[in-house]
Amino acid sequence: MNLRDCVQSAENKVSEESENLAKFVRNTDKSLTDRLESYEDIISTEVGDTGLGRLKVAEREFNLRQLYVKYEGDNPTGTQKDRIAFAQVHDALRREYDTIALATCGNYGVAVSLAANLAGLRCMVYIPEDYHTDRITEMKERGAIIVRLPGSYEDVVSASSAEAAKQGWYDANPGGANTPLQISAYAQIAHEIYDTLGDAPKYCAVPVSNGTLLAGIYRGFVTLYKRGKTSQIPKMIAASSTRKNPIVQSFTAGLEYCKDLDPTKIKETKYNEPLINWHSFDGEEALYAVRTSGGEAFHVSDKEMREMSAFLRKKEGYRILPASTAGLIGLLELHEKTPLEAGRYVAILTAKD
Repeated sequence: MNLRDCVQSAENKVSEESENLAKFVRNTDKSLTDRLESYEDIISTEVGDTGLGRLKVAEREFNLRQLYVKYEGDNPTGTQKDRIAFAQVHDALRREYDTIALATCGNYGVAVSLAANLAGLRCMVYIPEDYHTDRITEMKERGAIIVRLPGSYEDVVSASSAEAAKQGWYDANPGGANTPLQISAYAQIAHEIYDTLGDAPKYCAVPVSNGTLLAGIYRGFVTLYKRGKTSQIPKMIAASSTRKNPIVQSFTAGLEYCKDLDPTKIKETKYNEPLINWHSFDGEEALYAVRTSGGEAFHVSDKEMREMSAFLRKKEGYRILPASTAGLIGLLELHEKTPLEAGRYVAILTAKD
């Protein structure tokens, strides 16, 4: 295999101000309280507050008014993963760990490598030995130690978690005890959308893999609604590679739980790899969000993702990883099936190309 879960290139740079703050954070002679405060300043400066733009050309092309995209490519390593990476590293720093460990096929590893480097933590990145990603170079540049293990991504998650427990390292893998922290980090996306629009959109469409991103955004909107800030909770749209994701497969099959897939029947490509799983670690939370909000779930083909990525590049000026367009495609397919009434609609674009 020659698979990758990544943007093709990212500078992975932070501002000079943040690099100077990082020098203070790495200084263990300083108090932990002051180091944490400086690291929080780095997070405030570098992560989140990503662009929310209106797709005027797409609105005309697909006859859907007020279509917005939340562009997570604005984050330091070019994906939404920076949000949870910095949250996990902050937690590790707060709890006085000196090493953080995780499994990845690309994007999350780069994000944690950068976040850990700025905090002065050692970073152990475990990668399935059959996966090949240009982003390994970026991880190494930020001081990460790369470990190759046999098996699938899910197998490597289990193995790296076991090694972290054995060695007394901070385990930054998805699911389990990390789910609330990661959901909280992703909930900030909902708050940023509200800050710009002044209300929640009618629909919010999200590409899904483990399901944490969609679950987090939904939770953010639920909190805003309960606080009386918004007039509605958006209907959540989940979209992923055709018959290769448990969340979408379970929803379309009418199941009340997230059922694992047969890993032997999943074919990975360089286009669908960021989306597929035989087990989605936060699948139950995502499936609950789609169902409770009255949302929908869609299968999306490689061809559709390639074409949408090309359209956004040519017509709207966005360089988007094809898999990152899955949510937008799902939203437009819903509109084609049942024309949507006037309102505001948001799709999350998770990574730049």
